[in-house]
Amino acid sequence: MSGYTRIERKLDEIRTLVIEPHIQPNNPNSCLVKLGNTHVLCSAVIEDRVPGFLRNSGKGWLTAEYGMLPSSTNERVDREAARGKQSGRTQEIQRLIGRSLRCAVNLDVLGEKTIKIDCDVISADGGTRTASIIGGYVSLARAINSYKKKYNLNNPIIVNQIAAISVGVVKGTACIDLDYPEDSSAEVDCNVVMSNDGQFIEFQSTGEEAKFTKQTILEFIDLVEKVMPVINKAQDTAISVE
Repeated sequence: MSGYTRIERKLDEIRTLVIEPHIQPNNPNSCLVKLGNTHVLCSAVIEDRVPGFLRNSGKGWLTAEYGMLPSSTNERVDREAARGKQSGRTQEIQRLIGRSLRCAVNLDVLGEKTIKIDCDVISADGGTRTASIIGGYVSLARAINSYKKKYNLNNPIIVNQIAAISVGVVKGTACIDLDYPEDSSAEVDCNVVMSNDGQFIEFQSTGEEAKFTKQTILEFIDLVEKVMPVINKAQDTAISVE
């Protein structure tokens, strides 16, 4: 594929990734993820209860909430609480974050606890859902580490490291980590969630009024596999901060 040239970075490079832990004074498990101009505030809280369908099961649960703050885009976004309901997009992203991060946790070992992951978009420039998963995992791991330390637990609760990134075809060219202009004009849009053992958790690929081939999917996989170690390293660094 050819036809598109990035000005500031290579086709196989993600935007600058910065993860700042303990960003909220009241929650040491919080973090701010900056993926280029996409900034997402993430946090995790462990509660002593589970949904009704899990009561007396001995098993825990993980759920996620996602939202975009009013000035996160060029035009003000109304708070969904003011409208009285969440959009279909918000619900879909919340389910994606929850599904992805449940793969990180042994819920049987957790016991009847619920982990709540909150992801609030401060600035949106493409890839908000993947940035939410990157930061959501950091907050999750920090929360679990604190929980184990507090109760002197040794059994592994975190069983997979989870990260995500977008990839797509822009002007006939496959490239990683699409910003908003790239995403809005992409012929093919894809979000990939992976664990650190190289296995896929989610592979959402859609042709935007275009078809794509098996070769395109293989190009996507090559791009994602190249950058995942970079993302994992940034996550590890943020998790280790006291």
